[in-house]
Amino acid sequence: MMTTNGDRIPVTVLVRTIGRPQLLRECLSSIAATRPAPAEILVVDQSGGREVSDVVRSFEAAGARVERSSERGTGVAFNVGLRAATHDFVLNTDDDCTVAEDWVSAAYRRMLERPDGIITGQVLAAGDPQAVPSTIDDPEPRDYTGTIRFGALFTNNMACNRLSVLALGGFDERIKPVAEDNDLCYRWLKAGHSLRYVPELVVWHHEWRSHEDLERWYVQYARSQGIFYAKHLRQGDLRMLRYLVWELYAALRGTASRVLKGRPRWSDSRQGIFRGLPAGFVHGWRVFGTDG
Repeated sequence: MMTTNGDRIPVTVLVRTIGRPQLLRECLSSIAATRPAPAEILVVDQSGGREVSDVVRSFEAAGARVERSSERGTGVAFNVGLRAATHDFVLNTDDDCTVAEDWVSAAYRRMLERPDGIITGQVLAAGDPQAVPSTIDDPEPRDYTGTIRFGALFTNNMACNRLSVLALGGFDERIKPVAEDNDLCYRWLKAGHSLRYVPELVVWHHEWRSHEDLERWYVQYARSQGIFYAKHLRQGDLRMLRYLVWELYAALRGTASRVLKGRPRWSDSRQGIFRGLPAGFVHGWRVFGTDG
């Protein structure tokens, strides 16, 4: 049975932002409108400006507060938020997302089933689906526990036990600017922990990037993914070789799609692989060589 404190559920909602005040305001409005609402909304701000504080201040009555992070990176923001949260159950979304009215209650109910696990859910495109990365609309639930894979965790719609994640080492802050979610997913499942996809957990990822932004984003994503592969290959995990072959195949198909069909780079993440992944792999090989 769900236990709440008055009309608030004893969870922390973590929101990462780099200073997009209008998007953040819409995100916080949707969280404040959830029924029941969360006991705490923690905004981790990496912008270095005052605009975020002004936005968050207008949601203080909903339990919102700011935790500043001078260092950039999504992994850094996650770890700062997990350490600063006042509740063990932490729900996460990003400043360019809005959440369903029952998002908090649905996550809390499903987390009570396996309190040490992680759950993730639907991330729907708000806008042109081709212009919104990191989405999933699968209506069927999935239990990834007992498998070893990455890519199953969507951290813009995630709930976890913060102590369990921190006990695993948290997010690897050396994998940046993104792909820290793939790394945590892989380590989490490899360690035998529970990870479930529950479609009743719904957020909307909003379109805001220009086509040029998307093209650069896919190159940065591929670079970060290269760092991830290098890390685990350095540690002797030969599964990475198979994944690298898959990446090569995807990159070739993306190139063919552009050359033969005229598909633009901004609409196809595969077209960023050749320009980003090799450089990321070399960087990661150097960085993680110090791990022994």
